[in-house]
Amino acid sequence: MEFADYLPIALMTILGIGFAGLSMFVSKKLAPHNPTPEKLAPYECGIVPLQDPVHRFPVKFYLVAMLFVIFDVEIIFLFVWAVRMEQFGWAGIGAVVLFMLMLIETLAYVWKRGALDWNVARRARYRQVVAPDVPLEEAA
Repeated sequence: MEFADYLPIALMTILGIGFAGLSMFVSKKLAPHNPTPEKLAPYECGIVPLQDPVHRFPVKFYLVAMLFVIFDVEIIFLFVWAVRMEQFGWAGIGAVVLFMLMLIETLAYVWKRGALDWNVARRARYRQVVAPDVPLEEAA
């Protein structure tokens, strides 16, 4: 491929960035700017926050969200492969088998580490610290 083959892509990238920048600049200049305390307050689904939140979101929430995004993107790669499966031949099948083995290994590792287990009382490493004498049946 020659450099001229990439010219349409570069042109569309420049046009896209230019349009986004121009739109933001024009909206900044033309929009009225009159902030009030109500407009500057964080919006919480229509509920007026009367106090600061006591608890933060658990790290577990973010970990599951990141795992979902990672596995979701990997599934997108499988769809792309499925569309062009006939053109890839046996090399493509081998690559996807290797990809799936790594995906399954990653899922097994995450599962073994307890990243998908929300019941903290059932985890052995927490029972040793929090309640070492409580049997597993009572902890659940």
